[in-house]
Amino acid sequence: MKAIHAAILAAGIPALAAAQTDSGPGTGADDGGSATAMLQGTDGTEHGTVNIQQTPSGQVMVTLDLTDIPEGPHGFHFHETGDCSADDFSSAGGHIAGDAEHGVLVEAGPHPGDFPNITAGSDGIVQVSYFNERIDVEDHLMDEDGAAVVVHLGADDYASQPAGDAGDRIACGEIRPAG
Repeated sequence: MKAIHAAILAAGIPALAAAQTDSGPGTGADDGGSATAMLQGTDGTEHGTVNIQQTPSGQVMVTLDLTDIPEGPHGFHFHETGDCSADDFSSAGGHIAGDAEHGVLVEAGPHPGDFPNITAGSDGIVQVSYFNERIDVEDHLMDEDGAAVVVHLGADDYASQPAGDAGDRIACGEIRPAG
């Protein structure tokens, strides 16, 4: 896990920080908005949960507890539509983008829905937390058409438009209010 955190920090991703958490989501956070997504693969396999909590500082804490993810790095993003019904998860639309371009390696980036790559070990487990100050639970995730969490087959290159050239969508979860 420490290697994952070091790689994220070494990538110089502004406005994002990663931290291993031993406590569950919501610790030290107010009730300004919380949500969760249960991820499933294209074959219906359950892949765990993503918990989302608006913090008193205005950042959003995103905690991943995933299983059965193929070994290696994968793009991880918030997508603009809360719909994972299409066989290839294309119904989730593109990244939550606002007026930004994709990626931290472009001057006009990143999207509010961009996150560092996640990395699954040989056991298929991903457990990591991120803080994102570009997104808001109520405004971005709980709007009229909702939002989704998507894991891609390959790594995000942090620059290619419009989505980082991360490949096929392998897991998707519709973001719903927690509770």
